[in-house]
Amino acid sequence: MNSEPRILVSLATYNESGNLPKLIEEIHQYAPTAHVLVVDDNSPDGTGKLADDMAARDPRIHVMHRAGKLGLGTAILAAMRYAIEHGYDWHVNMDADFSHPPRFLPGILAGMATKDVMIGSRYIAGGGTENWPVKRLVISRFVNMIVRFLMRMPVKDASGAYRCYRVSKLREAELHKIRSRGYSFQQEVLFRCHKAGATMGEYPILFENRRAGASKVNGKEALRSIGMILLVGMRNVAGLERRPKPTRS
Repeated sequence: MNSEPRILVSLATYNESGNLPKLIEEIHQYAPTAHVLVVDDNSPDGTGKLADDMAARDPRIHVMHRAGKLGLGTAILAAMRYAIEHGYDWHVNMDADFSHPPRFLPGILAGMATKDVMIGSRYIAGGGTENWPVKRLVISRFVNMIVRFLMRMPVKDASGAYRCYRVSKLREAELHKIRSRGYSFQQEVLFRCHKAGATMGEYPILFENRRAGASKVNGKEALRSIGMILLVGMRNVAGLERRPKPTRS
């Protein structure tokens, strides 16, 4: 009997043709048996077609095509549902721009021996950011302070997307309740896992600037996301967010 976990790594893409081939190559360098799901939002630069060509040559690669830019949160949710429906054990989410270096995968995956969620963390000893604008760093630190205070989650980095989830815990996490579609998705999905009783760990990573393509950071969406975090956090403080009922096996 094969006891090795079935791992799905998801990459939400929009105009990432310059990064995708090398990124998947490096993912398989550090996690050779992992499957990779590319969730492409109809990239004008042909990322979706490139992913299809790669999938035709490698059975570990899968592609999900969407009609257009529907938001990072919805892309990750779609990947989570894919992981649940296709019987994977662990789901890893990574950015597709090389800001999440695959070399940290072994350490993150090793933590899953005792945790339900492992976070690639910039804010614990050994972690950090490389050439990040001061404004983004200040906003990130502020958001994490709000999360710890209002959502009562004992983690240092709740805003990063480099994570591994135990799929059985995602089934319990009431993903249908998630309101966020943009940047606040990262905090809210972690909160839903926390409410479902997930144990969480952090592994230090260095967050690097993208290697190719343009950044998709949007100031208006950042403000909207902070508002969503405050809403969910205040509901939690008011006792309106409760632990899900156990699911029947």
